[in-house]
Amino acid sequence: MISNTLSILSTLVYKEKVKEAVLSIVKKDWFFHFIFWACLYVILIILDNSENISYVLVKEFVNVSFFAFMVYINIYYLFPQYLAKKSLLLHLASLAVVAILITPIKTLTFYISSSSYADVQSYFLNNQPSIFLSTFFIGIASTIYNIMNDWLLTQREKQELQAQTLQSELKFLKSQINPHFLFNTLNSLYALTLKKSDQAPEIVLKLSEMMRYMLYECNVPMVPLQKEVNYLKNYLELEKLRQGKKMKINLQVEGEAKNQRIAPLMFIPFIENCFKHGISNQITDGYVNILLEIENENIEVTIENSKAPTRPSTTGKKSGGIGLVNVKRRLNLLYPDKHELKVDEDPNTYTVNLVLELD
Repeated sequence: MISNTLSILSTLVYKEKVKEAVLSIVKKDWFFHFIFWACLYVILIILDNSENISYVLVKEFVNVSFFAFMVYINIYYLFPQYLAKKSLLLHLASLAVVAILITPIKTLTFYISSSSYADVQSYFLNNQPSIFLSTFFIGIASTIYNIMNDWLLTQREKQELQAQTLQSELKFLKSQINPHFLFNTLNSLYALTLKKSDQAPEIVLKLSEMMRYMLYECNVPMVPLQKEVNYLKNYLELEKLRQGKKMKINLQVEGEAKNQRIAPLMFIPFIENCFKHGISNQITDGYVNILLEIENENIEVTIENSKAPTRPSTTGKKSGGIGLVNVKRRLNLLYPDKHELKVDEDPNTYTVNLVLELD
């Protein structure tokens, strides 16, 4: 009973908060609208050549009021109809019809407000086409504004969706660290502890640093390049322990990682593939060679590994990595026009070359 009551109360509180947020946005929009019309009113008064200030105030107030009426008719009725039917000609025709209906009403209002000026009344009666055109073009201007605003909102939503997708892919990447790597590392560590090897504490430290980096420090869009390089070094050191004499593993870093920042776990899928596809009974002298060349804000990574002339048949579900296709997509989203990826494969070697322009 108490839990149900608390649930109902929390729901009501949530609805009230949502309502307050919506009202806040609406009030903010209307405030900016008021500022816009007030500024337009002042500008029209300044541009008016009439010497009678009281008449100018009334005249321009009527002018702005009908402009606002045209704009809001368009915003709340005509433009949504345009979005639904996607017919520009029909929308322009609708704007023209509304402008035609407004023109005589606006002319009559001008005529009445100018009762003391017969020549001005004649001017308004004779210039109804100008009144129509000004009203019609105000409607078109509001349509252009709405189209631009709608496009900006769409772009913002698209960027937010891309950001969410990237975050999901990063979480997936962290969750897909090959479980065989972890289990084999722990088995090797267990063997070292039985031998009371001095390597055991170092292995525990490296594994701890890797897990901390993956689980906590990668939850940001960009990480220091130095931490990413350290992660790769720890990963390769543990792979050396796992592989033993089956594979030669070399990492060479040229240049210095200083204040550069990079998207986390950008290189690990390529390196995982080296061990995933480069280990085979057909290979007698397997190897993985990795070269990182750092120069100011640019980094070039060359990864080369041995491979069997024919891939061994695999059964069961594939594991580890997020695949080259997803890595390419992540590069395109994070480093558009700032990366170059080349993949070369021949019967005995597989080479990946990636050049990144860092932020």
